[in-house]
Amino acid sequence: MSGVGITLGPLELIDGRCVVGDSRRPDGSWVEFRAEGLYRHAPGSEGELVPWSRIMLGMRVIVGRGHPAKGGNFTMPGLLGGLPGFKGRGGGHLDMTLRHPYEDWSARFDRHTHGYRLFDVTLLEELLRQTVAAGEAHRLADADWLGRVVVRLTAPRSWVRTKLADVVEQARQAEGTSTG
Repeated sequence: MSGVGITLGPLELIDGRCVVGDSRRPDGSWVEFRAEGLYRHAPGSEGELVPWSRIMLGMRVIVGRGHPAKGGNFTMPGLLGGLPGFKGRGGGHLDMTLRHPYEDWSARFDRHTHGYRLFDVTLLEELLRQTVAAGEAHRLADADWLGRVVVRLTAPRSWVRTKLADVVEQARQAEGTSTG
């Protein structure tokens, strides 16, 4: 599977790369999942690499600037950013805790022109959480594996009787556990 054109909220698999945010935006910010770790692209800077082994407890996906009230995934501008006529596309960020040394860390990304469904953002966050918790964060850089998991998560199905965490776990397990 080439992974081209597969999306889940702000996650996009394109040209064999796994990125969060609009990587085609000139002078934009986005996060790339590389074999050696999470790489933050930012305008006017060299970028920053965080090895997978430093990431603890998963990643929180926030759409919009700042932090949403009551623990949701969207700020008010984040909710409005995908609507036609709303000024600007806005951005978002991945929040996580790193170890050695321990620190809270955030990687900003610019939004795509299309809106993100809340359900897709929630699925992405759960996928990131489970993959990191399983000690398999490095698999996020495997575009083939991640593409197959995302296809399973976005396939039409009835979500009424299945917990979100179980759906993600089933998709991850169907694609096998890590061998590396």
